[in-house]
Amino acid sequence: MEPILGLPITLPPAGSRALLRALFGQLRGAILDGRLAPGLRLPASRQLALSLGISRNTAIAAYDLLTGEGYLVARPGGGTYVSDRLPHARRAEPPPEEALPDPRLAKAWRLAPEHAAASAGPQPRFDFQLGLPELAFFPFDVWRRLSVRALRAQSRTRGAYAAPAGQADLREAVARHLAFARAVACTADDVIVTAGAQQAFDLLARVLVTPGETVVALEDPGYPPMRQAFAAAGARLAGIPVDGEGLIVERLPAEARIIGVTPSHQFPLGVALSARRRGALLEAAQAQGAVIIEDDYDGEFRYAGRPLDALQTLDRGGTVIYVGTFSKSLFPGLRLGYVVAPPWARAALLEAKQVADWHAPTLTQETLAAFIADGHLARHIRKMRSVYAKRRSALLEALARRGGDLLEPIPSEAGLHLAATIKGPVDATDVAARAAARGVKLNTVGQFAQGGGAANALAFGFGLIDAEAMDEAIVAVCTTMRAQRG
Repeated sequence: MEPILGLPITLPPAGSRALLRALFGQLRGAILDGRLAPGLRLPASRQLALSLGISRNTAIAAYDLLTGEGYLVARPGGGTYVSDRLPHARRAEPPPEEALPDPRLAKAWRLAPEHAAASAGPQPRFDFQLGLPELAFFPFDVWRRLSVRALRAQSRTRGAYAAPAGQADLREAVARHLAFARAVACTADDVIVTAGAQQAFDLLARVLVTPGETVVALEDPGYPPMRQAFAAAGARLAGIPVDGEGLIVERLPAEARIIGVTPSHQFPLGVALSARRRGALLEAAQAQGAVIIEDDYDGEFRYAGRPLDALQTLDRGGTVIYVGTFSKSLFPGLRLGYVVAPPWARAALLEAKQVADWHAPTLTQETLAAFIADGHLARHIRKMRSVYAKRRSALLEALARRGGDLLEPIPSEAGLHLAATIKGPVDATDVAARAAARGVKLNTVGQFAQGGGAANALAFGFGLIDAEAMDEAIVAVCTTMRAQRG
């Protein structure tokens, strides 16, 4: 008979006088050790007896003894449960320190402010947190319908693991979307589906970095998740300063073999990499045999000016690896992104993807593929571009009207946030801390810096604050700053 309890029970032969005592003792020990947890429903006495090859009377007697001593609770018509209040709870003694594994085996990574887990405490009154989109306008009814359709289709297929590169329909849809929205020249064969941009960075770090040797040049201040992925892989990081034209290419170290940039909307300053710098960056990378990782951070949302060509579009030597995600255009919980990889990198990335998690959930992939192919993604981005444009305008107006003497916005024409430098001797970190006490959540530019030379500036995400509330939110920030300055 197949066992129905997930613990080994060894009993003397049938007919032994020690049978009941042995069953009672082993069940009692499992309860005290926590292997049978409080509140767990135990199998019926008949099932237990059949499983162990004993009489039902012996099983009933063991349950009765445990119930009488307070280890079990019988609920009429509802079964027998392990008691929540045990009479002799046994505390597990911690193992001696010398028996524990070396704690250095487990590396701790400081979470980026943008990607730290949501706090269980009260939500801020005004949340300027970066990188979070508005969900109120997402067509969840459409998504639900497409998901049901994908589920029906999967029910008619043979259960099997899928390809690490991703579902063919989604890779084709991503390639078409990128050609239309970002003028990125690629085919479905170039696309590898990932669990968001973060997994893309991790896979790239695995295949490109030789621990302790590879120098990775990253914007400073820059996008922490990219920095964390390469640091975890053992790369030697070099922070490259950013100005009004983006990454200062002349500051790239000659030994850099990987260069990470957010050229469409630099994180966190918001500037775009100029056309002049784009050409210079491609030339520098080709001259020193480096790879460029282009993170198109929230580049779908552009509000003014002519969009600059993606580095991948300008690339003629297979130097650029393009990374994108649907976390900003749709919602973070989707956990789907992609890498557009040149041919030389594709096989290694696919092997790394298979080792990491084999493939992304196929049901979600098929749903997203239909969402893109049916035009819902393009419509949603158009709608949200209008929503975010109003919020951005309201933010700029409020900064000018309420804080013109305190804050100077850094020019930016895209994305879900903008940054503003502080005028005068007021520290951004102090502002953020004092604003939090007033129910305003703010990020500072310095939070995203690798070195200590970041601008004294605040970053305002407008994905979570309505245009109508923007003025009041900025009043709260400016009131905090004036009290601090005064």
